[in-house]
Amino acid sequence: MLKKLSLFLVVCVFSVTAIGFAPEIYSVDAAHSNVGFSIPILNGLSQVRGKFTDFKIDVEYDEADITKSKVKAVIKATSIDTGIERRDAHLRTPDFFEVEKYPDITFESTRIEKKGKDFVAHGTFSMHGVVKEIAIPFKANGHFVSEENKQKMLGFTGTMDLNRRDYGINYQNRSNPTFIGDMVHIELFVLLRPPRPAQ
Repeated sequence: MLKKLSLFLVVCVFSVTAIGFAPEIYSVDAAHSNVGFSIPILNGLSQVRGKFTDFKIDVEYDEADITKSKVKAVIKATSIDTGIERRDAHLRTPDFFEVEKYPDITFESTRIEKKGKDFVAHGTFSMHGVVKEIAIPFKANGHFVSEENKQKMLGFTGTMDLNRRDYGINYQNRSNPTFIGDMVHIELFVLLRPPRPAQ
């Protein structure tokens, strides 16, 4: 009887431990996050900045060990916004994103690496029909717990550079082929919340 009781207690301890360290599910608060980019004009004389306004990011977050977390993101290419509608309409055409054929830009992590005080998310990135393995350096900005509902929110910042030509986006201005630069700087400001319960 004593052996059975001891075994039962051991099982309970392991079960509670496993539950306690299970990854938590978080989703992006899109209203307070930003998926932005900038691209040089005339070899850096200026920069055009823009963002995507329709995106979804889901994270399996392991608070005890962030490297065990997982990230999945989907960005709607048609939501590109540079502040000038005529330009945005052009960016949606086959000259650039060809949004009708390639509506989604996606990233799914395969592993997360700790690098000094910060991290790197390695994973599969898909844009304009091209799939590549990339690495996104990011840092954890900490967390905030709401006094009203005790909800925990997490903040992350990531930056990286992509060559648009690596993804078949090769458009160039006819009168000045170097007018639009090739390297696109990506800036991610992500606020995560636990998903709202289904109604």
